[in-house]
This record gives sequence, C-alpha cells and structure tokens, in this order.
Amino acid sequence: MTVLRVVLGDQLTRSVAALRDVDRSADTVLIAEVTAEATYVRHHPKKIAFLFAAMRHFADALRTEGLAVDYVTLDDPANAGSLRDEVVRAVARHGASRVVCTFPGEWRVLDDMRGWEAAAGVPVEIREDDRFLCSRAEFAAWAGDRRQLRMEFFYREMRRRHRLLMDGDAPAGGQWNYDAENRRPPPRDLVPPTPLRVTPDATTAAVLDLVRGRFGNHFGDLEPFWFPVTRADAEAAFERFVETALPLFGDYQDAMKRGEPTLWHAVCGLHLNAGLLDPLALCRRVEGEWRAGRVPLNAAEGFIRQILGWREYVRGIYWLKMPAYATTNHLAADRPLPDFWWTGETDMACLAEAIGQTKREAYAHHIQRLMVTGNFALIAGLRPAEVEAWYLAVYADAYEWVELPNVHGMVLFADGGVLGSKPYAASGKYIDRMSDYCDGCRYDVSAALGPDACPMNALYWDFMARNEGRLRGNPRLRNPYATMDRMGPERIAALRAQAGRFLDTLTPRG
Repeated sequence: MTVLRVVLGDQLTRSVAALRDVDRSADTVLIAEVTAEATYVRHHPKKIAFLFAAMRHFADALRTEGLAVDYVTLDDPANAGSLRDEVVRAVARHGASRVVCTFPGEWRVLDDMRGWEAAAGVPVEIREDDRFLCSRAEFAAWAGDRRQLRMEFFYREMRRRHRLLMDGDAPAGGQWNYDAENRRPPPRDLVPPTPLRVTPDATTAAVLDLVRGRFGNHFGDLEPFWFPVTRADAEAAFERFVETALPLFGDYQDAMKRGEPTLWHAVCGLHLNAGLLDPLALCRRVEGEWRAGRVPLNAAEGFIRQILGWREYVRGIYWLKMPAYATTNHLAADRPLPDFWWTGETDMACLAEAIGQTKREAYAHHIQRLMVTGNFALIAGLRPAEVEAWYLAVYADAYEWVELPNVHGMVLFADGGVLGSKPYAASGKYIDRMSDYCDGCRYDVSAALGPDACPMNALYWDFMARNEGRLRGNPRLRNPYATMDRMGPERIAALRAQAGRFLDTLTPRG
C-alpha cells in the first residue's frame, strides 16, 4: 500500500530521512504550500517566495527522478490551509497506509505533527533529521550536567569529531579560534564582490505573482528577487563566494558599510536552512581552500565556526531547552517594539540602514542583527517575544530553531546567560568603529548628552544602571561598572534622563 512521504519547506534535500527508503512504484511524496505556515508570523514576501519557489523546483526534481509527487499549491481551491489538514486530505486521496515524515525545525510544528496520527487515522513515523552534524541526543549528552554550555567548547568537540582544521590532535595554526582577527573595520576604498544573482525562471515568476497577490501587504519588498532557488544554483552561488569573497571574509566578517548589504558574506544561510546546501560539504570546501593556500586561516576558521560551531550549537540549545526557554525574560524587558522597526523611518542612520536593508533584501548579516537592531532592542528594553517575532518574520533564513536562541539568548540575554556569558550591549562607539553608518547621521556619535547626542550612548548607560542588580556580578562586565562608578551619580542620572526622553518619543505600531 501507499506510504505518504511528507517533505516540509525547509527539508528540500533528496537524502532527507523521510525519502531515504522511498518506493518509486508505490509511495507518494506530499509537499504543500499552506497559508498557516506563511502567516503564523507575517513573513517577508521575499522569504515566502524563496521557499515556495524552492519547493516547486524540488518537486520537479523528484518527478524527474520518477517519484510520484502530490504538490498542493497555495491557490488550489481545495487547499485546507494547514499542514495537518493537507496530510489528512492526502492520506484519504491516496489511500495511504501510513505517513513518514522528518523531525521538523520548530517546536510548534512538532507539537502539531504529533497530532497527525489521530487526525489521519494511520500510523505516523517521525524520523530524526540527520542533516545536522550533531543530533539532538548527541548535544544532550555533551550538555550532560555541565554548569555552563559555552559554544567554544562545543565547537572544539565538533572540530575533533569531524576532523576539520585539525593537525593531528591539535587545531590548525595552534589555536582554536581566530575571532580576534575577524574585526577589521570596512575599508573605504575596497569594493566588495557581488553575490550570484539568479534571474527568476517561469516557475519562480509564477510564485512571485502568487506572493504579490496574497502577501503584498506584509513587511518587505518582493522585488528585485535574485535568490537562487535550486540546489544547482545555490551551489553555484556558494562557489562564487569561495572564489571572490572568502579570502577577505575573515578580516571583514564584522564590518558594516552603507549601501553594501552582503560585503564578503556567503549569504548561504537561507540555502543551508532550507536544505539546498549541505553543511559538512561547505566546511570541507572551505577547509580545502585553506589547505591549498588560497585563503588565510582566519577566513576558513571564521566561516567554519559559524557553521560547525554556532549553527549546530544554537539548534542543540533550542531542542534541549524548549518550550520553556522561549518564556524567560531575565532582564524584565517590557517596552513594545517601536513602529520604526516596521518602516525603517528613523533619524538613527545605523538603524535606518539595517532595517531598510532588511526590508529590501530579507537579509542582514550577523553583526547588523546583533550589534545594530539587536543592540538597540537590548539597551532599549524591548519585549523579547515581539523582537523575536520580528526577526523570525523578516529574514529569509529564519526558522525558530536558529532564530530563537540567537535572539532570545545572544541578542537579548533573556535567558539569563544560558547561551552567552554576558549581554552584548554597546554604545554608539562600537557602531562607529565597525561601520560608516555614523558619517552624516543627524546624531553626534561622540556626544552622550544634549539634543544631538547619539541615543545609543545614553541608552547604553541607562541599560547598565537599570540592570545593575542583575548584571554587576558578571565578571565580564567589571570594567563597564567600574567606569560607571567613576562617572558618579549625577552624571548617571543625567544620562538616564536623556535616555528616558528619547524612549518617550518611541511609539508602538498602531
């Protein structure tokens, strides 16, 4: 009898567990575009278009291989609107004896998936997603009874396990981490390379028409649409990165520059997280470039750390700590998200640049997310759930397993230090050092008080004072608090009053 093989929109890999033993003569593969998945947060139109286009191309590839694919488009009049209901319809339509699916990337989908068996009336097998380099069980075993779950030590274990950038039992170059060599500010006269931009084919064009009609009122610009949406094009885009950007990626990994949304970044997160690229293959490719002498070690290590270390680590944290993890609010942040996060209309040039870019591209690199929008959200005390919903909605690579730990833990310190050893709070000086955003800004980044002072400066000290009871004991914040002590109470009071006046000007979305 027919086995219904369900493939989700972020599982577009031929070797995904649900398809591993597929019977071409009997089984049916179900892939469905559903309104519920496009709207549980109001996803960026470019993100929705990327996923639907990638899903349709993947379905075509499976058909070419000879598999029976039941593809339900969003505009199918019979579309029931949710994954569960589409599975139920497909089981009845094909007379399926059982359902096979792959462990999902979000807790809410897993919770829903566990109800499919009762709803469809047939057995449902949920297979482990082994596309990741560390399984949930392996991460839980590593975590064990450790008092602190620091990424650096997990990363070292992953390097040893997968034999990446190793010289025998020692790390290549004699040290594990070259992060200190990843912090050069952007050069004014060096032009970054352009990532591969793919012209939409007929399949993608049809998706763009559909998304324009259904989701045109969501935050974000649909066009120009240039994302690769097939495995072949995603691999070609990564090769472009390796050949043109990887050599300088290490130096300028943390840099930001006006009008340059991608700089020397790979822009491969959306392809990795949807299943169009293989993480270990990318790491091996980058390691090969270093061993061939074509890229410096700080570039290769910096890239591999992001994939082998950080990406696997945050997924491990997510599945180890959910669902309670999402409910914590260690710093008691309760300010609503300002309206300008949805418009980009603010006199703060750094935020206008990062949010404006996000609106246009559904993309911003990790320092823009952490140290511009993220830093503002942290020091202004924005509500974690609202900030997290925004990040999940606006970025094409965002799924809750990767977005939530990054934002809840790394950006907002809402988990109280489970993921990061300190809150990554900064004044405007950091942004001025790592970007050209402050040039020509209406605010003066060198000033902390007065009508023209950069708001980040007063907000930073207000944050430190507001959270003194929670943070003063953190050894990594010893220096900022020593500085605050030297300022004296009158100076701190003036800074806090300045911050309060600015925060009073923020209006939530109507």
